[in-house]
Amino acid sequence: MTQNFFSNIELYYSDEKNFSGNYAKIDNDEYKHITKVMRHSLGDEVYLTNGNGKIYKGKVSNISNENLMVLITDILAFENRLKNIIFCIPKLKSPDRMRFALEKCTELGITNFIIFNADYSINKGSKLERWNKITLAAMKQALLSFIPKIELSGSLEKIINLNGKKICFEQTAEMRFNSSIISNADRTFFIFGPEGGLSKRELAMFNKNNIYNFAENRLRAETAIIKCACLL
Repeated sequence: MTQNFFSNIELYYSDEKNFSGNYAKIDNDEYKHITKVMRHSLGDEVYLTNGNGKIYKGKVSNISNENLMVLITDILAFENRLKNIIFCIPKLKSPDRMRFALEKCTELGITNFIIFNADYSINKGSKLERWNKITLAAMKQALLSFIPKIELSGSLEKIINLNGKKICFEQTAEMRFNSSIISNADRTFFIFGPEGGLSKRELAMFNKNNIYNFAENRLRAETAIIKCACLL
């Protein structure tokens, strides 16, 4: 199986535990979408992923009242080019802006996120279930095969203490970011500020040689996050 089919397929998701031998089970919301919306029937060709880097081609072999079974006939495996890139996103004021940032970054191939409380974050609530649904839908929309992982962190300090290179973005930084300064082989944390930017206390945690800007004009928080994903 090659990537030639990618432009006109519908991609479904099923948890890895639902795969056994040459068969995969599809249940819950995906089952309802396949049978009620897409109206697939026995023998129809479908494509699915378990979010671990593979897309499976198969045929519907059985349909019950709660799930359906797919006989797998072909497999396409992928490499996660950005597996060592972690986007550290502060909780943004607007849920719509947070959704937009997560959705577009996922479509652009980012698969690791840490959501944290910045000093200037206004919205302190956590909506992990909703965020996971957003990134799952974006993965399927973009026909990707790696389901994003989202972690929560109470503060920037906890991220700073993790192993890996830290790159921070600040409008007033002297250096312009260029993707050539990083290697996808190195674990790298990209840290963004909320609508009010990172505080002086937070910026003091970084070596000044690791603080960059994107453009001369000021960008919204979600715009800066998405622009960074575009550059990688």
